[in-house]
Amino acid sequence: MTEPSDDDAASGRTLWHGRFADGPAEELLAYTVSLPYDRRLAPDDIAGSRAHVRGLVRGGILDGPEASTVLAALDQVEEELAGGTFAFAPSDEDIHTAVERRVTELAGDAGAKLHTGRSRNDQVATDLRLYTKRALIEVVERVLDLQAVLLGRAVEAGSAYLPGYTHLQRAQPVLLSHHLLAHGWALARDVDRLLDTRARADVSPLGAGALAGSSLPLDPSGTAADLGFAGVFDNSLDAVSDRDFVAEALFDLALLGVHLSRIGEEIVLWSTDEFGFLKLDDAYATGSSMLPQKKNPDIAELARGRSGRLIGHLTGILTTLKGLPLSYNRDLQEDKEPLFDAVDQTVLALGAISGLLATSRFVTETMAAAADTPYASATDLAELLVERGTPFRDAHAIVGEIVRTALDGETSMVDLVRAHPKLGPDAADLLQPGVSVTRRTTRGGAGPAAVEAQVARFELRLETDRTRTADA
Repeated sequence: MTEPSDDDAASGRTLWHGRFADGPAEELLAYTVSLPYDRRLAPDDIAGSRAHVRGLVRGGILDGPEASTVLAALDQVEEELAGGTFAFAPSDEDIHTAVERRVTELAGDAGAKLHTGRSRNDQVATDLRLYTKRALIEVVERVLDLQAVLLGRAVEAGSAYLPGYTHLQRAQPVLLSHHLLAHGWALARDVDRLLDTRARADVSPLGAGALAGSSLPLDPSGTAADLGFAGVFDNSLDAVSDRDFVAEALFDLALLGVHLSRIGEEIVLWSTDEFGFLKLDDAYATGSSMLPQKKNPDIAELARGRSGRLIGHLTGILTTLKGLPLSYNRDLQEDKEPLFDAVDQTVLALGAISGLLATSRFVTETMAAAADTPYASATDLAELLVERGTPFRDAHAIVGEIVRTALDGETSMVDLVRAHPKLGPDAADLLQPGVSVTRRTTRGGAGPAAVEAQVARFELRLETDRTRTADA
């Protein structure tokens, strides 16, 4: 291998310099450069390049010594990038250019053959699919960690209960464990979507060339297998232009962000003095620069706020894709920043919310006091009347009238129920604290037996999803 001279490194030659008499304008380079953000694709680019080299050997395009020289150069580039000693040149508009330039400097004529039969179009698409595959697994692992926290807190909650809400109005008491697992099941759907998207991204575009394949004896199936892809492209035009997997990933992350926003909203509400259901650990809260008494749920608020950012990334990529003709267009450079940012923000959010929920203290006595209002047992009274033969609509009207009378202040709801000819003292017992929540018995319901069965199902689902993720 030969070391480059300073003149070579500073030459500023582009990958297309032979077609142009003059070099690119500074404004062009400044506007089109993607190196500041796509350098994170370096491990994927090097992996793809190694596979491409081995494919060129199988096709008889590179001989053994040439391949060894190029692969050794790729190893050195990998070491330089990992060690922070890689010297980027002004002509390095992206990580793909930078890697190829440095390999050519190190490997000479053999390095100049690295790009044989390959375009940056299929190269970039390959790198991005490799990145997406591993990034989505990282997100799934963080989701599973958050689900484990929710499960642990649900089991720990035991018989604690709180008001369930509709329209943000108290509705019926539910076990705290039931409420926490509601978020856990929503996250389970996120795991399904992320793994499904990863499966559809698991197709290698390498060998599609710029758009039409190649006249050279390439080995797309071999390089796909070499890189661990489950399949290989069927249409070269589609292979280099397809960014469905990016759009799908951004949708999955946006919806996951919405689920985290909902958790964040509840944390914000529950930690207020008005609710008083939750106390934040000092390590997962912030203070005020002016108000000494404040303890703020910033993690929850940012999870809520950044969901808009994730939705914006999805909207942006769909808008970019909607007007593009086949095949590759430079507009597709806009696929990376939103994907990278969405992954980064989601991973950070999952870790922060997991820590917040793991360390917060649920104020179960306040929860119970809020749930123990007799009005929360109104549905139990109506269902008792149904059990005694009253049509539900009539039962609803009877209990509604009792509630209205009690709210008018004429007498207590307990006394009204006790005195009602169709209800009586045994019905009044349903209004006692902690009774109503025990009466939810149907599958998936909020009562003790139903929640116990639900916990078992959730534990099995979490174990299954961990296996699915490890095997992906």
